[in-house]
Amino acid sequence: MLPGALQLSPLPDFPAVVAGDVLADLVITATRRSGHQLQDGAVLVIAQKVVSKAEGRLVHLQDVIVTAEARTLAKATQKDPRLVTLILQESRAVIRTRPGLIISEHRTGHILANAGIDSSNVGAEGQSESVLLWPEDPDASARTLSLQLSAALNRRVPVLVNDSLGRPWRMGTVGFAIGTFGFEPVWDQIGEKDLDGRIMRVTAPAIADALAAAASLVQGETNQGRPAVWVEGCDLRHDDQVNTSVLLRPAEQDLFR
Repeated sequence: MLPGALQLSPLPDFPAVVAGDVLADLVITATRRSGHQLQDGAVLVIAQKVVSKAEGRLVHLQDVIVTAEARTLAKATQKDPRLVTLILQESRAVIRTRPGLIISEHRTGHILANAGIDSSNVGAEGQSESVLLWPEDPDASARTLSLQLSAALNRRVPVLVNDSLGRPWRMGTVGFAIGTFGFEPVWDQIGEKDLDGRIMRVTAPAIADALAAAASLVQGETNQGRPAVWVEGCDLRHDDQVNTSVLLRPAEQDLFR
């Protein structure tokens, strides 16, 4: 990947997404309406929330059957036992807890707060106690959207699904890639030389996370309504076989748990 100018173009007036919507159709319509002319190599970054909505991942807490394990953990963390039930269902393991917070390993392998379950901007009028789960398989979601866009636009369209997550030792949240298709999420530069001619031994930029973070700046976090962003000017390495699993540090190398 060569460094250069990066252009981020959020799609304005993106429609509210409901279960069953075909995101590719919404993206294409919004792109044409905006008049934006796509450059070669354009990547679509799309917010997890609209992917989850389209895939019907909305859950009404009144429908949740609380488990005994969840009830115990809810008492210790002072959280709604119905929400805790969902967190446990969506998680491989609970990593850390404190009152008001559960850090878990999502079943996809990502480690984050409350298994990524969120209640903001869920689009459930009259259902104040509704939450949105992550897509069943964010990488598969990215793949489906990429293939649909590529076919409709007659060009290769890599796709990245992002969400805002916290980080160890740092305050605030930042955009992370939770699903990708069509490019290498990590750029291995081992063996390349720096300006002084030194051989790089451990350098491997997380390109997908960098793009996810950049796009999140123009997507917004509250009421901006700009979940889809075209990113242009990033010379990616195309690959249809790898996904976000390469961004996850193996447990044997994890010094933070």
